[in-house]
Parts: sequence; C-alpha cells; structure tokens
Amino acid sequence: MATMKEIAELSGVSRGTVDRVLNHRGVVNAETEKKVLEIAKLLDYQPNKAGMALAAQKKKLKIGVLLFGAENPFFDEVMTGLQNKLEELSIYGCSTFERRISFDLDSQLSTIDELVELGIHGLILSPYNDKKVQEKIDFLWKKNIPCITINTDLPASKRIAYVGSDYYKCGQTAAGLIHLFTGGIAKVGIVTGSHNVLCHEERISGFKDLLFTKHPGIQIVDIVENDDDDYKGYEAVSDLLERHPDLSVLYFTAAGVYGGCRAVLNASLQAPLKVVTFDAVPSTIEMMEKGIISATICQQPEEQGAKSLALLVDYLLTEKLPEETSVYMDLSIKIRENL
Repeated sequence: MATMKEIAELSGVSRGTVDRVLNHRGVVNAETEKKVLEIAKLLDYQPNKAGMALAAQKKKLKIGVLLFGAENPFFDEVMTGLQNKLEELSIYGCSTFERRISFDLDSQLSTIDELVELGIHGLILSPYNDKKVQEKIDFLWKKNIPCITINTDLPASKRIAYVGSDYYKCGQTAAGLIHLFTGGIAKVGIVTGSHNVLCHEERISGFKDLLFTKHPGIQIVDIVENDDDDYKGYEAVSDLLERHPDLSVLYFTAAGVYGGCRAVLNASLQAPLKVVTFDAVPSTIEMMEKGIISATICQQPEEQGAKSLALLVDYLLTEKLPEETSVYMDLSIKIRENL
C-alpha cells in the first residue's frame, strides 16, 4: 500500500505538502496539487483508517436524516438499518438528527433548513418530487453539505447517490404478478401514496407500460391517493369498491395498506380480490396471513438505511464520490407460503 512518503518522493515535494493536498489542509499550488493527486491515484493510495477516524472524531460528523411518514413502518425498518450501521461507524464519532414528516413540500423545505441550522455535514433524504427540493439539494451541495436520496429520488439534482429500489421495475414486477394471478383479464384499482413522490409515480408508470405492451386485457379503472395513511386508505378503498363493484385487483404502490385491506374485509364483494402491495411490514404480513394480500414486493429497507449512511460517511471522510450514482436493492416477492 502506498504511503505519503512514497507519494512525496515521486512528486518531488515534501510529505507535509502531500498531507495538505490529500487531507485538504490549506492552500497548495494548483499544478503541484494536480501532480500529487495523479500520483496518489496511480499508486491507489488509501487513507489510513486510524487517521481518518481521528480526523472524523475531531470534526464530530453530524448527519441529518429526513424521511416520510412518522407512522409508516417501512421507514421504521430503514431507521433500524441506519442505526445499526451508525453503531458500526462509532469509531468515527458520527451522530444523526432524525426527522419524519408527512407529504408536504413546505414541511420538507423548512425541516431541511432546521437540520442545516443544527450544523449537519450531510443529509439523507426521501425527497418530495418538486423543483424547490431539487434546488435545495443543489444549494446544499454548493455549501459542501452532500445529500443522498433514499427510497425515492430526484435524479436531476446534485445528490451524490440514490439508494433504493428501481421503482419502474417494481411497477413492472407488480404487473407481471397480476398477469400470473388473473390469466391476463382483470380490472385494477391503483391506490397510491402521493402523486408528488417520484417512486409512487414510477411504480404506476412501470405498471402501465407493461400492461400496454404485453397485457392489454388488464385494465386500470381508477387511481386514488391515500397519503400513506391507513385512515385515508380505508376511505379511499371503500369508495373505490363502491364505485367499481366489478373490480378484481387492488394494486397498492405505497403505504396505507392496512387501512385499505380493512376496507376489503368489510366490503360486500362480487368475487374475491387479488391484492398486490410493497414491503413486508407487520401489518402487511397480518393481512397476508388472513389471505387478503396475494403477494408483496420487498425492497430491503434495512439495507437501504445502512447503505445510505455508509456511502455518505465514506464521502465525508474521503471526498470520493460513490462509484455508482444509483444503488438498487434486490427485489424479492413474498406470498403467504414463504413468509
């Protein structure tokens, strides 16, 4: 493994100059800096972990975490993964400031400002799909506060990486499942969280596109929102079933599933419904065991939390951008028989 001494000898400069370049400790001539960085890259220089830990402890890294849904159990699992990774990174002296909000643009913008006031060095964010949030992420980047988006994305923003599922593929997977369940003839009601969350919209787009190209006998009769809320989910599904009594499938793109399933249980149906959801939170498992949910598509929430924190801390310590700008989780399908 290359050392600073070796880089200094090959660069024709002092070890102190190499230290200043690699650890950003003061001003160095631009030409000298370029030469040192090129040689360090050529030698595959890796910072000493003990030195990195000491520097991080002195800096006392503060990470902001801003997720949706204070009562959404999916994000509880994301936080579990994040907290487990935080313990692993305890040598670096990191701390987190966690906030959970509803689908509201002003709340997201004001909460980001609140976290910045607390002196965060980086932000893990489930972004509201709005240009103002993109501009806020871009502004943070200019202020040397990198952002990683999690579970849903703003790909045009200056976030350093996205961690989550390929939500378009999620929608296609749901369409494929429904084709298998129904033989290609069905009337589908879609229950989504919010049209202002990109992952919810892409799960609809992937679903629609696959039906259009491969399964035209499966028709979407309506799309309703529930804001990831079980009470609103109950009302939305009750109204949906009343207006479309011949519905044969419910496709949930987000949370609020338990409330929607309670509405199914209380409805007078012409025939049993097939229900496809996302994630294996406890309430979803309960409804699968009752035979209400046919299948659920899982996207590894704990891994999302752990990976997003690991990537952000690595960047804050090394200033190396992640090799992948989109880190996709594996999708898995659960039915009652493999819970």
